[in-house]
Amino acid sequence: MRLAAKLFAALLVLFTAPFASAQSSYPNRPVKILVGFTPGTAPDLAARILAERFAEVWASPVVVENLQGAGSNIATERVAKSAADGYTLLMGGNSALVINPSLYETLPFDPVKDFAPISQVFIAANVLAVPSDVPVKSVAELVALAKASPGKLSYGHAGIGTSQHLGAELFKYMAKLDIASVPYRGTTAFIPDLVSGRITMSFANIVNVLPLAREGKLRALAISSRKRSPLAPDLPTMAEEGFPGFEAVPWFGLMAPAGTPPEIVAKLHDETVKTLAMPEMRKKFGELGLEAVGNTPSEFTDVIKRETPEWAKVIHDAGIKLGN
Repeated sequence: MRLAAKLFAALLVLFTAPFASAQSSYPNRPVKILVGFTPGTAPDLAARILAERFAEVWASPVVVENLQGAGSNIATERVAKSAADGYTLLMGGNSALVINPSLYETLPFDPVKDFAPISQVFIAANVLAVPSDVPVKSVAELVALAKASPGKLSYGHAGIGTSQHLGAELFKYMAKLDIASVPYRGTTAFIPDLVSGRITMSFANIVNVLPLAREGKLRALAISSRKRSPLAPDLPTMAEEGFPGFEAVPWFGLMAPAGTPPEIVAKLHDETVKTLAMPEMRKKFGELGLEAVGNTPSEFTDVIKRETPEWAKVIHDAGIKLGN
């Protein structure tokens, strides 16, 4: 019996030693973080902040790759089907992980089963903005303009299922408006058309809107979060503008493919949380209009499971369908 036990122990060491060594040496080659949106957007900027810090701590390259399209489904699918070794990560948002399951009949990935959540990274807010030459200075005036010209106004968004798309659709539903949807491949793609007046409005990310609003190129009307932003304390919420309960904010978090070794997930989580807790990092995120989070993998999982049915109800009640 003792001989059998010793033999089993020896075999266990033999088969687990390479695995343990692989974990302790992670990363020993470049790590890639995929972002489903264009450069300069909030998830891209957040991913680059983390990548720079990770590369510094690990003395190993960490690169960000932008793979936009299909409401970030393309990047999300790519990571879901990547090797579960910690070298391909996703800066994943609620658009793909929470909202798209209620918009698409089928998805090429399962938001719960195909990923190993690491940590939520940030929560942001969108701002309802119009070109500076649109003759409105409040949400009420925008509603009146839209009702006076049914079907003639338009809104831009970064893709089906993004918080910008759903925010505008929720606005249309609550105000009973007829406004055309114009999808783009990312926020930075439609901002020039918004500034020039080719589209009438957008629930664009606060990161992109505030500088242009300060320059007088856009007019910010309201913020899509439940609370006012410290970056723009004078900007009312949609609820304050007559839309009680209105909220359409994006959040993003770091994820690995399902099956990634727990030791690697733990290492990624620890470094992410440490980075987000650093005062200089929280300040950097705050200057971008982002609220740094930094929770546990299980807490991140609970967020996804909790919000999925909540958004499903909003989408159903508002009659939002794929292609809107």
